[in-house]
Amino acid sequence: MAKVVFLGLGVMGYPMAGHIATAGHNVVVYNRTTAKAERWVAEHGGSYAVTPADAVANADFVFSCVGDDPDVLAVALGDDGAIATMKPGAIYVDNSTVSADVASRLYAAGKACSIGVLDAPVSGGQAGAENGALTVMVGGDQAVFDAALPIMECYGTRVVRMGDYGKGQLAKMCNQICIAGLVQGLSEALNFAIAADLDTDALLEAISGGAAQSWQMVNRGHTMVKNEFDFGFAVDWMRKDLRICLEEAARHDAQLPVTKIVAGYYDELSHMGHGRNDTSSLIRRLRGS
Repeated sequence: MAKVVFLGLGVMGYPMAGHIATAGHNVVVYNRTTAKAERWVAEHGGSYAVTPADAVANADFVFSCVGDDPDVLAVALGDDGAIATMKPGAIYVDNSTVSADVASRLYAAGKACSIGVLDAPVSGGQAGAENGALTVMVGGDQAVFDAALPIMECYGTRVVRMGDYGKGQLAKMCNQICIAGLVQGLSEALNFAIAADLDTDALLEAISGGAAQSWQMVNRGHTMVKNEFDFGFAVDWMRKDLRICLEEAARHDAQLPVTKIVAGYYDELSHMGHGRNDTSSLIRRLRGS
């Protein structure tokens, strides 16, 4: 069994680290809020550290799952960051959703320290993390991917290497671009159905078996109608992800007209006070509530 460190015990990281521990690995955790690290250890065993540097000294694998570019740079490359303290030959896997530039910086820092680095953002939301059923999109060297794959499979049912470093983050951007358009389309359809006095249960039963079907429809359609929007992946996190998508698209001269519009809609939702709602709350904007 490997010596594993997990940095970041948020909505996603907490259960992901738990699945690694359940598989029998020796896990050390770090979280900015120590109380959450203490709670994780009480549930899963292992131990916790008060800084990333303290956590990783003897680790074979280090995983991070934190919020945004500055957070990843802090835990990986900051004054008490992980990479400079890791032993040569160890592997750093970043499961955060961040820019491809950050992935490039981590890869370069790892190479300078003889550390393998993978950018490995995940998709599947809180339920996927809790059930160990995430999709993991990975960028990095093949040999490093092969070595880390058994650990990533503790929390991921679909783990796909997309290519060299940065390609995992680019794939996650494609994922978020697709979701943005899907949730807006679903919101418009359900809002139209309500306005037209359709039975939304019957509607969802009918169309979820055809070409309109999507994960969002199956898992969020009924709850959107019921105004239930507490499912973990918040509007403000989606705003961050779409900002990264639009910035990267500008660098590649790739047009994202629908994504740009939906990003603006999520900004409106946040300004309405719904920044902590689930992303399916996009329908609230159409209702004006």
